[in-house]
Amino acid sequence: MTDRDLVLSAETLSICRQEAHLDLNHIQLAARDAPLIIAWPSPGLPGGMIQFNEPDEWRRFIVGLGIDARIPDIVQLKFRRAQALYLLGWIDLDVLKAGELAALIALELTVMDRYGDKIPKKKRSFAALLEHMVDVDGLDDAHIPMIVRTGGTAIGFVTGASKPSLSQRRNGMAHGDPFDGLPVGGLLELVRDLINYAYRDFIANTPVGRSSALLA
Repeated sequence: MTDRDLVLSAETLSICRQEAHLDLNHIQLAARDAPLIIAWPSPGLPGGMIQFNEPDEWRRFIVGLGIDARIPDIVQLKFRRAQALYLLGWIDLDVLKAGELAALIALELTVMDRYGDKIPKKKRSFAALLEHMVDVDGLDDAHIPMIVRTGGTAIGFVTGASKPSLSQRRNGMAHGDPFDGLPVGGLLELVRDLINYAYRDFIANTPVGRSSALLA
């Protein structure tokens, strides 16, 4: 056990398992007066826009962005909260901004779990962990399915070479106004891909249908 290990009581663990695998059907969405149009990468258009006319279209899209089911439950829970907030963005885009912060928090937990013991504690910032993911763990655009699907690049936003970086966005949202500004196109999908990458070895060694409640 290290100081990163999370030990949950049986009762808390049961709740986490239930919440982590919610299908989000408990969130009911009514029809909108106008379509929902947001920035989101599409093939050949990394800076493109996509449109959703019906709530079920939006629901299928957001639910379809879930992380691999074999990733530890505590990360599943945090990422599912982000999906729930994104889903509620159908009603009010300001809520979608809160979903972005929730997604980045799930990513921060992920990189702390996977790389935290490889960086001295005094230097173990979110930015440093993301840089480690690229510089040491080999992440590049070819390993990010969203980039492979749509083109463009995301690595600079991971390392900090491009501004605002993911860590800067997280800090701004956490310590400033999380509802300020327009939604960041593709953020949830990018975070999904980064989490899956960080846990790729864990996923490969976990049988389908099984998940872990504890961080390694």
